[in-house]
Amino acid sequence: MRLFFALWPDLRTRELMAGAASALRLTGHARRVSPENYHLTLAFVGEVSATQLEVLLEIGCAQRAAACKFEIDAFDYWPEPKVVVALAGETPTALIGLSVRLQDLALRGIARNPGRPIVPAHAPLRAHVTLARKVAQAPVLQAMSPIPWCARSFSLVRSDTSGSHSVYTVVDTWPLLDETPAE
Repeated sequence: MRLFFALWPDLRTRELMAGAASALRLTGHARRVSPENYHLTLAFVGEVSATQLEVLLEIGCAQRAAACKFEIDAFDYWPEPKVVVALAGETPTALIGLSVRLQDLALRGIARNPGRPIVPAHAPLRAHVTLARKVAQAPVLQAMSPIPWCARSFSLVRSDTSGSHSVYTVVDTWPLLDETPAE
């Protein structure tokens, strides 16, 4: 199974993003992401076994990170991997820290499998939500009204990409803390 850790927007945030995304003028074979699939990836894990899933559930459960508020406030086009995203001008420190811990722990936790190659650490988190895929040509991107997002939990998510559209299933969800955890 293919897994990743992510934030899911609440209904209001998702509706606001869908409204902003509907204004995008996309051409050719560009494929809009369905609003129910909007998410902010914290750490991509990849293909794992059932045994490794248990390790990832333990990792998620053990995390202590502060809830945070931020704004998704700009569109961007990323030529490789040919996507249009909505991104946060500033990524909260709490999310960056959680992302780094999840990437590191997941890498170490699943690398115990001798058949799995060790993947190098990912670049630091750049908070974004993918709105469209297979965008061959950069669209004209208009200004975007800021969309507030209050992150109160994070999830381990299964990704099924075997059909014509990706299907995401939340495996488990853990709360973020109301205050900064003690060191």
